Amino acid sequence: MAGLAQSGSNPDVELLYDINGLAKDAPRWFDRGMEFVGEYGLLLAMVLLVVCCWWTVRRRPGISGDEAAASAAALVWAPLAAGIAVLVNVPIRGFVERPRPFFEHEGLEVLVAGKSDFSFVSDHATIAMALGVGLFVAHRKFGLAGIGLALLEGFCRVYMGVHYPTDVVGGFALGTAVALLLSPLAMAMLTPVMTAVERSPRAGRLVRRRPAVEEPEALIPGARREATEAEERDLAA
Repeated sequence: MAGLAQSGSNPDVELLYDINGLAKDAPRWFDRGMEFVGEYGLLLAMVLLVVCCWWTVRRRPGISGDEAAASAAALVWAPLAAGIAVLVNVPIRGFVERPRPFFEHEGLEVLVAGKSDFSFVSDHATIAMALGVGLFVAHRKFGLAGIGLALLEGFCRVYMGVHYPTDVVGGFALGTAVALLLSPLAMAMLTPVMTAVERSPRAGRLVRRRPAVEEPEALIPGARREATEAEERDLAA
């Protein structure tokens, strides 16, 4: 299986050279930025996106306890899905045994040295897409932003010369499959846990923001106005 995409006439290799060729023409400072973004920056951005989604969901006005618990369960599932997808990738890499592209093809601009493990499928693309799809289950807008970051991550891995395009596509497929196919089971297991957390007096704030304590008369529409009119009548008497 190690012979995947090793022919120079293969569209996979041609696209690799086209995208990686951009690194040769770019300024050195830009390549250094792409190296950081592709290796660490985008994954850090994905984590921050999950945190921002959690902060937004728990503060959503009018959300019920059950809805909050379901949203929290989906947010917990997103990083779990990424971790499971990486574990699933371990035997896949060992079975395919595809070398990194710079071992098989000359003239590539490799921005990250020392990559000696197998190439298919990309762990970075797998993690990013699993997080993005997991976010989409919890919140559509944040999920679309996460999927967009995952696509950018895949582009960066090819730009850096450390993956074939099909390594990235395989990572996208693996991350999506794990996040979606296991989502019903994960939600069935995580939602009761988040429901119990939501009902906790202290830990419940992690799932849903507690509403401010209202004055008793504010709970009855018009109660404050009626009380004021009663006071005025008493003064007039």
